[in-house]
Amino acid sequence: MLKIYHNTRCSKSRQTLDLIEQAGQEVQIIEYLKEAPSAADLQDVLRKLNMKPEDLVRKGEKLYKEKFAGKPHTDAEWLEILAANPGLIERPIVVKGDKAVIGRPPENVLKLL
Repeated sequence: MLKIYHNTRCSKSRQTLDLIEQAGQEVQIIEYLKEAPSAADLQDVLRKLNMKPEDLVRKGEKLYKEKFAGKPHTDAEWLEILAANPGLIERPIVVKGDKAVIGRPPENVLKLL
């Protein structure tokens, strides 16, 4: 089963979910803005993405620019920042087993189908 960290207001997230559903895949939808992932959950997802926490940050967001831009943070600090501010998490993230992709572009999800 696939798991998608989904934002219903994001067109890329909706397009990625459509691709999954069109492929007939069973999917667990996590609306991460309502159910924010913990730092431990994020660390697990990042391992599957083969990324560092800072790589997952949406740097165009107003909150990032106002509070975090240009300030050094450790990986552990970024995990806590992302868990506390899920709007800063790049979206959508699709997980299948020990692999994950970011659905930007949405076609990235095809690697998991």
